[in-house]
Amino acid sequence: MLKAKIESLLFIANRPMTVAKLAEVLGTKRDQVEEAIAGLAEKYDSADSGIRILRNADSVQMSTAPETAATIQEFLKDETTGEMTRPSLETLTIVAYRGPIAKAELEEIRGVNCSLILRNLMLRGLVEAKGEPGNPGTTYGVTMDFLRFLGVSEVTELPDYGKLNSHENVIRVLERATEEKAAAESVRADGDSGIADGGPETGTEGTETASA
Repeated sequence: MLKAKIESLLFIANRPMTVAKLAEVLGTKRDQVEEAIAGLAEKYDSADSGIRILRNADSVQMSTAPETAATIQEFLKDETTGEMTRPSLETLTIVAYRGPIAKAELEEIRGVNCSLILRNLMLRGLVEAKGEPGNPGTTYGVTMDFLRFLGVSEVTELPDYGKLNSHENVIRVLERATEEKAAAESVRADGDSGIADGGPETGTEGTETASA
């Protein structure tokens, strides 16, 4: 179980962790951590695995395999330069209006895990972590680049900041946006259904005309 816990910590931290820190967090001895890390390294040291355990002096980090570098670079290029998804925009909005905000509170508002989205927003240079990512006390806020892109000098200059700065109002706005999206998709689905229903009738008329 110790190996699984270390594996989880390295995965969620997304940064190097020292053996001493792992031992402290897990409340175990250093030699036991060393043994578990060696086991993980052996587990991932395979051509069939896209993950590697990197070791630099006392620091350990989970990373992608060198063989997958080209694929990862292409993916990250799309993630950081492509159009932002709706979940990313929602998360960025919450961080802007509620930040600095802890990941737990952010996920409470959105109702989903935000680890990957936060990582992508940080890669884009729009969000920064204040503290060590993965720690419960770490908070997230927007960067200077974010403010510069929007042409404001501080977050309080964002539209309706005073109104949307509260937890309840942010939730209300997101719920309204979700309802509007669902309604739009429902209308679109009804329209597609109408077209599908009308198809056979049009085809029948064409057949009758040809017969006449």
